Amino acid sequence: MTYSILQTSDDSGPDRLGHGGPRRGSSRAPASRARIVAATVAGLFLALGGSQAEAQTRITLGDAARLAAKQNGAIDISKARVEQAAARATQRRGALFPDLAGAIIQSERTLNTATFGFSFVNPVTGAPMMRPDGELLGPVPTIDLRYRVQAPLLDLGKWGSWRAAQASTTAAGAEVNAQAEGAAAAAAATYVRAARAEAQLSARRADSTLAADLLGIARDQLQAGVGIALDVTRAESQLANVRAQIIMARNDRDRTLLELKRITGVAADASLELADSLAGLPLASALPSASEALTAALDTRADVRALKAQEFAQQQSAKAIRWERAPQLGLTVDHGVIGRNYERLLPTYTWGVQLSVGVFDGFRRESRLEEQVAAARETDARLRDLRAQSSLEVRAALLDLGSAQEQVDAVRERLRLAEQEVSQAQERFRAGVAGNADVITALLSLNQARTLRNDALAAYHGARVALAKAMGDAQKLP
Repeated sequence: MTYSILQTSDDSGPDRLGHGGPRRGSSRAPASRARIVAATVAGLFLALGGSQAEAQTRITLGDAARLAAKQNGAIDISKARVEQAAARATQRRGALFPDLAGAIIQSERTLNTATFGFSFVNPVTGAPMMRPDGELLGPVPTIDLRYRVQAPLLDLGKWGSWRAAQASTTAAGAEVNAQAEGAAAAAAATYVRAARAEAQLSARRADSTLAADLLGIARDQLQAGVGIALDVTRAESQLANVRAQIIMARNDRDRTLLELKRITGVAADASLELADSLAGLPLASALPSASEALTAALDTRADVRALKAQEFAQQQSAKAIRWERAPQLGLTVDHGVIGRNYERLLPTYTWGVQLSVGVFDGFRRESRLEEQVAAARETDARLRDLRAQSSLEVRAALLDLGSAQEQVDAVRERLRLAEQEVSQAQERFRAGVAGNADVITALLSLNQARTLRNDALAAYHGARVALAKAMGDAQKLP
């Protein structure tokens, strides 16, 4: 965008008195030029801002898949779960470190001598030194400055719990990859649908152009006296029908674009444009063999790896519960100073090593172990079912891809013949040999052929996306 600054000057001649004077308006010229420059710069910024706001985001099919793998809402949810699992692992690891606590206690207490459980007797006279029914002693002030340390020296149960939490964090990370792969496959499939909707809209617009030409020919022939009103009515009806199809196709296109924005994480009010047309999407030069595709599906699929990681985490949890039966060795240290005032505080301490063994806990440990073992069996069953489903998806995608390739080849021939039929029918109608009924019939056939072409291409690329999803390669789509 080019901007030009128009600068004018007022070069007036001598004044009425006949002597030369300053040019009229010369004192205001600098201010005027400054206002022009400021307005121009402001307009430039507004234009640049408007062009950026109106800029469209063009994405390919592969871009949509990778964008969804990064920005889809399910990915953020899975990442938050990873953070939660990592925090739990940190908590389990913290149980292996010593606990250190400090305390400052200043208190007073009174005592009842009757609660001692024994009496003080004068060794000479044998008389009790205090009343048998008790006397009140105190208050006794106490100042206690102390720290306590409790350290697990050997605790296999806590160590196993930490390892299980680490495995759960790994499983949560694998689930993020599985969610990303699923989002990528969904975005790619939606992209194919959006490309088909765009192709359908283009086809209906092309049909509208042909219908409008047919209506123009019918009206010209009617005005020339060589046509009939019925041909005009037929042409108008065909044009109205195509316009209704355009409205439906445009609505379908807009809805699929909204779905694509939702899956890829693009704002709903942002402008999104498909860089690949349905006919422009690449066709696979060679298909992988069934054995190669199955190997990739069973080994590299993110959801398979996620279930494997989940099963391993459950096995680690069961192992940690079994280790809770092992003896636990701990160290306790209590050290500080105590006295009646700060002038005389004497050091005191207590330390000890404790060996504890759990004997009976009401079968709670055994029930927890059974729960983890059952959960691991469930995950193993889900893993076997997923592998079977993966094998089915790979074989079905290969079948659909081969069939769709044949359909694309067949529909191309059908489209060529339909276009030829329309051309021949139009020539006959222009020559006045026949009415426009044959042309309308040919247009309907061309309409159907274009729809079949779009359906065949959409089926092919949909099968290509399904195969990539089954093999775990949706994010690698071009």
